[in-house]
Amino acid sequence: KVTLRVTAAPEGGKANDAVVALLAKRLGVAKGRVSIVRGHKSRDKTVLIDDVTLEEVLAILTASGHI
Repeated sequence: KVTLRVTAAPEGGKANDAVVALLAKRLGVAKGRVSIVRGHKSRDKTVLIDDVTLEEVLAILTASGHI
């Protein structure tokens, strides 16, 4: 589980867009490769990042000091 915070309001999908943009930037992937697959209207979300494993995500975030 990875916890992140965004400042965008949860209105009109702005917070979801901010989550996608933040993850894409931190992981160095295109926003089109990041998608929310569960929790569109919830604080807890499940995210899919095409062609990146959970282990790779954790390694990137750990190496960059974000975990």
